[in-house]
Amino acid sequence: MDYILIGVILGIVQGISEWIPISSKTQVLIVSSTLLGLSFSVAYSFGLFMEIGTIAAAIIYFRREISGLLKALVRMSSRREDYLLLKFLVIVTIITGLVGVPLYLFVISLPILGLPMTVLGVVLLIDGIVIYLSRNNYFPRKGLHDLKLRDIIIVGIAQGLAALPGVSRSGMTTSALILLGVKPEEAFKLSFISLIPAALGAIGVTVLFSKHEVSQAVHSVSLSGLLISIVVATFVSIFFINALLRFARTNKVVVLVIILGIIAIISGILSSIA
Repeated sequence: MDYILIGVILGIVQGISEWIPISSKTQVLIVSSTLLGLSFSVAYSFGLFMEIGTIAAAIIYFRREISGLLKALVRMSSRREDYLLLKFLVIVTIITGLVGVPLYLFVISLPILGLPMTVLGVVLLIDGIVIYLSRNNYFPRKGLHDLKLRDIIIVGIAQGLAALPGVSRSGMTTSALILLGVKPEEAFKLSFISLIPAALGAIGVTVLFSKHEVSQAVHSVSLSGLLISIVVATFVSIFFINALLRFARTNKVVVLVIILGIIAIISGILSSIA
């Protein structure tokens, strides 16, 4: 078996699926199950562990924002936005953990659930229609400084629900922010930065509670295959982050929301079938 090729394939799948409304965990799960014959629990744990590459990509792409966050953490920043972003990430991450960890422990041995993504897709399509019909009255214009505590908690809950198999983290958080009235570019940016602490936590939980499954998955693909997949996922992720943010800047909000909705519905249906 060509573990290098498998590593490249898994890296591409992870690098693409992490940033659009399809569950990267599910896609890696399906591919690794097909190519390596892994069981559900092993493949699911491996899918979470694969996020190392996407974390690296987010850190590289948003290095300026992260630098500002670190300065805010030690109270050395002079920018209000750095402190607002730090507050946003802390609250979102705490809520994500409170929701996501119990869900992960509950679903680790269950079949894939695609219903949440299907429902989200329908909601997004309805939202796109509402935006189109009332462009003068309802149009996503909020920024980070406009988010209330309630809004941030909602985003944290949405991200926590991504612990469910078949549910996309970026799809949930980006959609939640857009539905709350946040500008698309800002919604993508906040969603992608939120990935970093959430994914680090997910990896920690995976290693802590699923050591045997992770060890078995790494052994199945080999250490070199795993490292190759992480590197490939990093480079593919950087490309997709840039492409999505550029598209979000076009202000084609209706098109963006409807596309996200359609992808979410398709992802939910395929996950249910798989």
